[in-house]
Amino acid sequence: MSMNSQKNTSQKNNQPSLSHLDSTGDISMVDVSGKRATTREATAVGHVRFPREIYQQIKAADGMTKKGSITQTAHIAGIMAAKRTHDLILLCHPLPLDKIGLTFDYNDALSSITVSAIVKVTHKTGVEMEALTAVSVACLTIYDMTKALSHDIVIDDIHLVKKTGGKSDYKHT
Repeated sequence: MSMNSQKNTSQKNNQPSLSHLDSTGDISMVDVSGKRATTREATAVGHVRFPREIYQQIKAADGMTKKGSITQTAHIAGIMAAKRTHDLILLCHPLPLDKIGLTFDYNDALSSITVSAIVKVTHKTGVEMEALTAVSVACLTIYDMTKALSHDIVIDDIHLVKKTGGKSDYKHT
């Protein structure tokens, strides 16, 4: 079945269609010119899991390595990534972000660092991709800063927690 047939079938069944395909099935940046600007916010989360002994070593050093603080470096990397999302994900609109906040929490039970990002904008399109990009790059930065200790580090469960604004709100359950 061609993309055009798939799209037409999903529209006939009142199912959502892919927003980055035009009526002919070609790739297209979403046209937001007819939308009104509203305040939009998105929260994303992800985890960096370590072997227990490596996690304990990192936590005992309060995240300091020879390269510097892993969370401070990841914080800056996450902010920069959110600001550059449109350069990394080709069909994203460049957005004048109003807020980018990241938090880093040690989780002893899972030997992990949980990374959360909140991104906010007043615009015609949402900031889900910016929040997810911030978390992804922050997690990758933590991996880069700690890989000398072990390559048995796992980045996982990066997902959108919630979004508000625009046509509808969303909360992960």
